[in-house]
Parts: sequence; structure tokens; C-alpha cells
Amino acid sequence: MKDLEAAFVTMHEYVILMNVHVAMAQSIVSQASKHRKKILLHADLIDGLKSDEYAAEFIAQEIKPAGIISTRNNVLLTAKKKGLLAIQRFFLLDSIALDNSFIQIEKTKPDYVELLPGIMPGIIKQFAEATSVPVIAGGLIRTEEEIRQALDAGAVAVTTSRKPLWNIES
Repeated sequence: MKDLEAAFVTMHEYVILMNVHVAMAQSIVSQASKHRKKILLHADLIDGLKSDEYAAEFIAQEIKPAGIISTRNNVLLTAKKKGLLAIQRFFLLDSIALDNSFIQIEKTKPDYVELLPGIMPGIIKQFAEATSVPVIAGGLIRTEEEIRQALDAGAVAVTTSRKPLWNIES
């Protein structure tokens, strides 16, 4: 929350909102709009709201972000039905998780996938080549070099909570 104003003055069109209380989310989406920013709301990390298809309906109808990020298929499918961007988040801990991610995107057909950790250029490249879903790299990105490696491997974007990296041009 303390970094929202800084996020609103970056060159980026989208801001990802995580770890927010449900009562504050709509106000933040409105603030973002005034700054010509679009909010991508992480549905699994909203305090006071269970992450399920009913929550996704509420988010779409009441909070009205540009998109929803989630690890849950039912949340993403509902988001897509409601006209929101659907970003499926995968924690790639091992080969089984990687193989499972390919199966999951066939079911949900997300607009984007976010791969974590984002410091695996070889896996990002493999994923980008194996699917037509644009890849976002996120998690543990700490340097400009790691951003460049992710983008060079095929990621279309990178997420990071490290404020000094927010205005790096790719």
C-alpha cells in the first residue's frame, strides 16, 4: 500500500495489487484510473475474501479491475466470462509442476501466465516456445540483469516488488 503512489507514476500501464483488504480494493482501482493505470488484482491474496468463483464475480462486478491473477482455475474461468484479463500464476518448483502447468493452461486458456520464480530463463524459454500464452516472469527478480534475462528468454513482462527496478526500460 505504501508504494501505490510510486507505482502510479511509473511508465507502466498495469499495476499488480496484492495483499489488500477487500474494503480498500475498489478505492485503489479508482485511484489507479485517475493516474491512467489499470489494476491487476491478485484474487488469492485479498484479505476478507475467499478465492473462489463467487469472489471472482464480486471482483468483476464491484471492484472492476482490468484483470485477475490467480492460481485457481475456477477463479480464472469466471474472470474470463466477466471480460477481465485472466493471468494464471504457476509456482514451478519441479518438473511435475511444470508438466502440470501445461495441462492447466489447456483447461483455463488464460490470457497470460505468470511463472515463479522468474529467475529461470531456461524454463521461461521452454514455456514460451511450448505454448502460445504470453509469459510474465515474477518472483525473486532482484536485478536489472535478471529482468533482461527473463525478457530475452521470451517473457513479455516482469513483475517485481523492488521499487528501484520499476522504471527500467526493456
